Amino acid sequence: MPVAVTVDIVGSRRLPDRDAAQRALDEAIARIEHDLPVAERPLRPTVGDELQGVFATLDAALATTLLVQLALPDIVECRFGLGIGETGLVASASGDIPDGPAWWAARTAIDHVHALEQRSVPSARTWVVAHDEAGDAAHDAARRADAYLLVRDQVVGAMSERARRLTYGRCFGVTQRKLAAREGITQSAVSQLLAASGAASVVEGFRLLET
Repeated sequence: MPVAVTVDIVGSRRLPDRDAAQRALDEAIARIEHDLPVAERPLRPTVGDELQGVFATLDAALATTLLVQLALPDIVECRFGLGIGETGLVASASGDIPDGPAWWAARTAIDHVHALEQRSVPSARTWVVAHDEAGDAAHDAARRADAYLLVRDQVVGAMSERARRLTYGRCFGVTQRKLAAREGITQSAVSQLLAASGAASVVEGFRLLET
């Protein structure tokens, strides 16, 4: 069943350079689309600080949202609402408008993760909601994904920008030697940073999603 994804920029109105943040986000998404071209409808800006996209599977949506988190620099951070359900289009004079249960669920998800972030889990950035019509299997998948995401967001959120870059590279099998050359540091420093940041668990989780 399709998964609709809504993305918004955390604290967009407080950013000192909103244009720079948007450029960084656009560049990160372009890189991800090249490295992992799995979106049925790629993430694209809609209105204000939001982006939307559609994925054929929950695993594809989870893998892509992880890569977005890893690819972004410190100047911009996002939260993600994933909705499982049917998607559709409403005809309009200005072009077809995405609509349907998956989008409603994605909105519920992003509202929930925002409330969770404010209330009890500051590191929360991603949530999955299955629409009521999606069926028991989709609801079970959403619940398991949310349990995973609470931990994933905690680990990734604690990483430095460099640790995220290194983790992104390791997700695609780039060797520590090559990563060290890119960063201008020693291979030993790369190894230590990856180990200290919990990157191995994030990378292994990504590979399971890819499989």
